[in-house]
Amino acid sequence: MLIPSRRKFLRISCRSLGTLGAASLMNRFSQVNALAQSSCPADYKALVCIFLFGGNDGNNTVVPVSTPGSNPANSYSKYAQVRGGLALPTAGLNMIGNSKGDQYGLHPSLTELASLYNNNRHVAVLVNVGTLVTPLTQAQYKNQQAKIPSNLFSHLDQQTEWQTSLAQGSGATGWGGRVADAIQSCNISDFPTIISVGGNNLFATGAQTSPATVTAGQVLGLQGFNTSAASAARLAALQSLLTFDNGVSLVQASNGIASSGLNQATVLNQALSGAGGLTTVFPNTSLGQQLSQVAKIINVRSALGMRRQIFFAYLGGFDTHDLELNDQGTGLAQVSQAMKAFYDATVEMGTADQVVTFTESDFGRTLQPSGGSTLGTDHAWGSHHFVMGGAVKGGDIYGTFPTLELSGPDDANNRGVWIPTTSLDQYGASLAKWFGVDSSKLGEVFPNLANFTTAPPAFL
Repeated sequence: MLIPSRRKFLRISCRSLGTLGAASLMNRFSQVNALAQSSCPADYKALVCIFLFGGNDGNNTVVPVSTPGSNPANSYSKYAQVRGGLALPTAGLNMIGNSKGDQYGLHPSLTELASLYNNNRHVAVLVNVGTLVTPLTQAQYKNQQAKIPSNLFSHLDQQTEWQTSLAQGSGATGWGGRVADAIQSCNISDFPTIISVGGNNLFATGAQTSPATVTAGQVLGLQGFNTSAASAARLAALQSLLTFDNGVSLVQASNGIASSGLNQATVLNQALSGAGGLTTVFPNTSLGQQLSQVAKIINVRSALGMRRQIFFAYLGGFDTHDLELNDQGTGLAQVSQAMKAFYDATVEMGTADQVVTFTESDFGRTLQPSGGSTLGTDHAWGSHHFVMGGAVKGGDIYGTFPTLELSGPDDANNRGVWIPTTSLDQYGASLAKWFGVDSSKLGEVFPNLANFTTAPPAFL
């Protein structure tokens, strides 16, 4: 039978194809991008998103020590009183300041990011950011007097909302993909504007653009072929199958994806093989290897014909309902070390001012620990995030730090669930505008942005 034989052949021949795949190139050739800009910058810029899956606890990521310039009610004693056994001792914190004369401490595992914050001034902290439809006060939230994000505290829903910037309802595109839609015409080749080194994700999917997916540390493209006549015949047969029109739309679409992946793997392999290696040493961790792969691709940007690139990386393990002191520390150490190595690589490539790396996560976690002796926290809302790069106005904290008081003015309930004071839309708009998206297009990338009258945070 033709279909079983064909499936078996493809399964054998394409076993390694998944290392680089993307949707059909026809999208780029046959569709007009509704968001495309009329003018394009000639310089190079890249955005690198690091998604921390599980909901990183911002309360132990950035700890107030003394905040007379911002909120005198926030102090280490207030934090420690509520956190109890989860409170991090001041002696272990990486101390940072801000332009108001306040003092904060970064988690003990964030030594490298603290150094970039204090010494290089190329890391900034954005506090209490989260999904919002419109600005929201405590009274409006409790009395249901304004639009509230859908399914708060749900991992899947909040991951989706962070990746799409659609805080109510759902969508088929991510905000990274829509940024790519707006800027893709500025590249001088058809190689994908977005590359994911963190698997399939909604963030990277646009209406007109599709991401490539590269598995860090694995060989790209097909494996198992050589120069023998039999191998050449087998490869020719595979290529024939991928281009054969059998009239089945789903199969044709699948073949198009496979063909695109093969073509892109060939282009990327050729570019990488012709480039010199980087001397920066990356940690041998999941995130370290992902960011190492991103650096290698940025290093061949000219060979690929890229002026604008977006990357998606990830790290899991931040759903700390218990054992938080151990698990969060392990995760944040990996983040800090990998981000520092990546920054060093951009310095080596001469692109430090042209690459901005930023973090996202499902949500923050409750200030009040969860019950039990294993010391964890529950799902919350607003949290704190890092932005890194030579173009970042670092060494400062942006946004409004929440008042660390149960049932206080920023608490959505009575456990320290912070109602965000900066929206994801504002966060993303700052990044997209620096990236080169026309101000007139920002509302199409971030549909709720018009609901916020205050200017996006000026960390760039």
